[in-house]
Amino acid sequence: MEKIDVESNLPISVIIGDVNGLKLTNDVYGHKIGDKILQEIAEIIKVSCRPQDTIARWGGDEFIIIMPNTNSEETQKIINNIRNLCANAKVHSTSVSISLGYYIKKNIDEDMDIIFKNADDYMYKQKLIETSSMRGKTINTLLHTLYEKNPREEAHSRRVSDICVTIGTAMGLSKTDINKLKVIGLIHDIGKIAINEDILSKPSKLTDIEFEEIKRHPEIGYRILSSTNELTELSEHILKHHEKLDGSGYPNGIKAKDIPLMTRILSVADAYDAMTSTRVYQNALHQETAIAELKKHSGTQFDENVVNIFIKNVLTNDI
Repeated sequence: MEKIDVESNLPISVIIGDVNGLKLTNDVYGHKIGDKILQEIAEIIKVSCRPQDTIARWGGDEFIIIMPNTNSEETQKIINNIRNLCANAKVHSTSVSISLGYYIKKNIDEDMDIIFKNADDYMYKQKLIETSSMRGKTINTLLHTLYEKNPREEAHSRRVSDICVTIGTAMGLSKTDINKLKVIGLIHDIGKIAINEDILSKPSKLTDIEFEEIKRHPEIGYRILSSTNELTELSEHILKHHEKLDGSGYPNGIKAKDIPLMTRILSVADAYDAMTSTRVYQNALHQETAIAELKKHSGTQFDENVVNIFIKNVLTNDI
């Protein structure tokens, strides 16, 4: 910086970039994939810049470019090139994205620290605009990857979503809550994206260690969804959908009224579909047997009122 910060190099352009969604990628896919994203972006920045430009990693997920004799138009051209290359890049089915901001030093008396701060501020304004969209794309990619990995999960999620909607409608919930139930049903198992495929597809009984691995999926789903402002509220239901009224569920062993109504609806829908669908580890139960199981565990695992409404108002109409 001291070598570049001379009058003959004016205007000096500073670009600061912050990788979008890196924490989410690390949480879901692990740090090896996160590292590959950093490497991919580093290569994109290198091919987009010129030999006289200085490129550096500025922090965990931040990069910086210092460009001598570069005006606003040239800077914008380089930024657009980086964005276009990122838009066409993927790592492990994950989109590559970086928010970029810049500021230009035009007078030698301007303090470089102020130039950096202004570039950083501009970058964060861009990040506010871009991050929400990026996270939405990431979540859609995760769901798509989960469904590709295990097509039964897609069919299960769609059926659970439909059951949630019919229960919510029968209970007279608001249109807003019914829409939330629809989404919750679709995404309730998104945390399984991080579970080993061999465990998800195992035809025999799981070992204790494998079952402990499966039990991680509500917390993983919660972490994924709570990173997105629009889905933070729904993430609580994903975290709690394997909790039981008597406190014997997981991951936190909460009970009764600590489990929200929509989560209790999801639990019934999820359990009923799991029982009445053929899976690698079990044959589908008859509807009467599944109903008996729901009744048997009403008041301990399931909300008794939700079960009764489901049986009387939903299943009776389907018979």
